[in-house]
Amino acid sequence: MSASAAPLLEIENLNKRFGALEVLKSVTLSIAPGEVVAVCGASGSGKSTLLRCINGLETPDGGRLHFRGTEVPTTKSGLRELRCHIGMVFQSFNLFPHLTAAQNVSLGPRKVLGKSPAEANEIARTLLARVDLSDKADSFPDFLSGGQQQRVAIARALAMQPSLMLFDEPTSALDPEMVNEVLDVMGKLAQAGMTMIIVSHEMNFAREVADRVAFMHQGDIVETAAPEDFFRAPRSAQAQRFVGTVLRQRLSITGE
Repeated sequence: MSASAAPLLEIENLNKRFGALEVLKSVTLSIAPGEVVAVCGASGSGKSTLLRCINGLETPDGGRLHFRGTEVPTTKSGLRELRCHIGMVFQSFNLFPHLTAAQNVSLGPRKVLGKSPAEANEIARTLLARVDLSDKADSFPDFLSGGQQQRVAIARALAMQPSLMLFDEPTSALDPEMVNEVLDVMGKLAQAGMTMIIVSHEMNFAREVADRVAFMHQGDIVETAAPEDFFRAPRSAQAQRFVGTVLRQRLSITGE
């Protein structure tokens, strides 16, 4: 993408409190169209709260949040419109158990976008094929593995034709053998040019797929860098400790 392209998302001095606890402290970040940014940091550093503020699930206490050049709204109608353009995939799948995979995916296009049942069903089946679940379109969630359910959740978010996708620890609730099937789908989305902000502990995936890593510590982004630079030579002391821990865990797992 052109360096002169206008940011898709601009976050400036964003603050969020829960009672006396300041969870976000003057967070500033800009996301360009087509960019993939991995947000990493220790548990409790504010990563998930940042995503929830971007998607309007939490209301910031201060700062500015602009999406496509317009301030993120706070009204119910404005937030409904915003969520048509910003998709979000959570740790839990949140599928409707009484609906098939195709019905789960087609619900948004029918109810929000006003598509006919036939159009919505076609969209659903196309997107289920995109996440390698063509053969599971008529299956109910209880008959799907965790990885398959999360891929349905990704298809459901894509059905709204978003400009930006947010992923909040999308593999953390999965058994290890199911993680890669979800990461593979996310990697294909990145290759196709989808703008993505990914909160994940999958550091190898972040290193391979992201254009930038944003490292959070105690509610603020203290460092952003290209993945290779971040993992090879982090600048801040907090990031150095984080990367050192990640490397030790990796060595422990691989036995190197």
